[in-house]
Amino acid sequence: MGKLVFAAKVAHVPTMYLSEQEGPFKGCRQAAVDGHRAMGKRMKELGVDTVIVLDSHWLVNNAYHINGGSNFKGTFTSNEFPHLLSDFPYEHTGNPEMADLIAKIATEEKGVNTRSHHLDSLKLEYGTLVPMWLMGAKEYGFKIVSIACLCTVHDYQETRKVGEAIREAIARMPGNFAIIASGSLSHAIHPNATLKTMEHFFTISNEFYKQVDLRVLDLWKQGRFKEFTEMLPLYAKTCHGEGLMHDTTMLLGALGWDKYDSGVEIVTEYFEAAGTGQVNAVFPVAA
Repeated sequence: MGKLVFAAKVAHVPTMYLSEQEGPFKGCRQAAVDGHRAMGKRMKELGVDTVIVLDSHWLVNNAYHINGGSNFKGTFTSNEFPHLLSDFPYEHTGNPEMADLIAKIATEEKGVNTRSHHLDSLKLEYGTLVPMWLMGAKEYGFKIVSIACLCTVHDYQETRKVGEAIREAIARMPGNFAIIASGSLSHAIHPNATLKTMEHFFTISNEFYKQVDLRVLDLWKQGRFKEFTEMLPLYAKTCHGEGLMHDTTMLLGALGWDKYDSGVEIVTEYFEAAGTGQVNAVFPVAA
C-alpha cells in the first residue's frame, strides 16, 4: 500500500540552528542548512506524507521506543547545550497509527521489544527538531514519527530488525514515507579543557576519526554496504559514532542491510563540528 520514497542520513548539530540566528554564528553552517532545505523540497515533490526520524539524540536504556504522539508543540531548550540551543519553538503533527504499527511488527513478528508511546509529556529531541525545522515539516505538512536511536545496551541485529519492521509497516500503511537517520559519523567531542575559542566548533577532535569517516563515505558512494555493515560495530565503537550509529543501522535495516548496494548521493560535503564528523547524504530508494 504505502511507499518508501526518500531516505537520508543527516546532521543535526546545534550550530545549524545558530547559523539561522543573528549573532556570531550567523551563516556558519549555510551549506548544511541548504542541504536540509533541498531535501525537504525534494520530499515535498515526492509527495511525502510522513517522515520517520531515527533520532540518535534520544537516549534509551531498555527496549526500543517510538514517540507516537498525535501533536507536538512546545519550546525546546537543550539540557546538553543550553547556551547553544534554547527557546526554540516548534509545532508538528504526528502519525500515531504508523508508530503503533511499527512497534507491533517489531515486537510480535520480529521478536524485538518495541513500544509506541502516546504521552503529551514525552517531547521531541533536537535530533528530530532541527532537521524537521530546516526541512520544512510544518510548512509542507509532513507528519512525524520519532524513534529513539541513542541505544546504550542494544544489539545491532535487533536494531536492524526494527529497521525491517519500519519498511514492512510502510508497505502496509497508505501514503508516501521518508526515513531520516539523524546523527553524526564519528562523534568524539572535543575535551572541555580545549574549548577556549570558537575554532573548536569547526574542527574534528582527531585526524584518525576524519580519515575513517572519509573512507566510510567512499564505501557509501560506491554502494559497498556489505563491507560497511561488517565494519559498522567496530567503527561505531572506535570512532565514537553518535548513538553508536544505531540510526544508521536502523536505516540500513529498512533498506536491505548488506544487500543494499545503491551509491549514496552526498548533498552536503563532509564537515567538522565540535570534534565530530558530519554529512548530509541521500540513500537512493528502489522503485
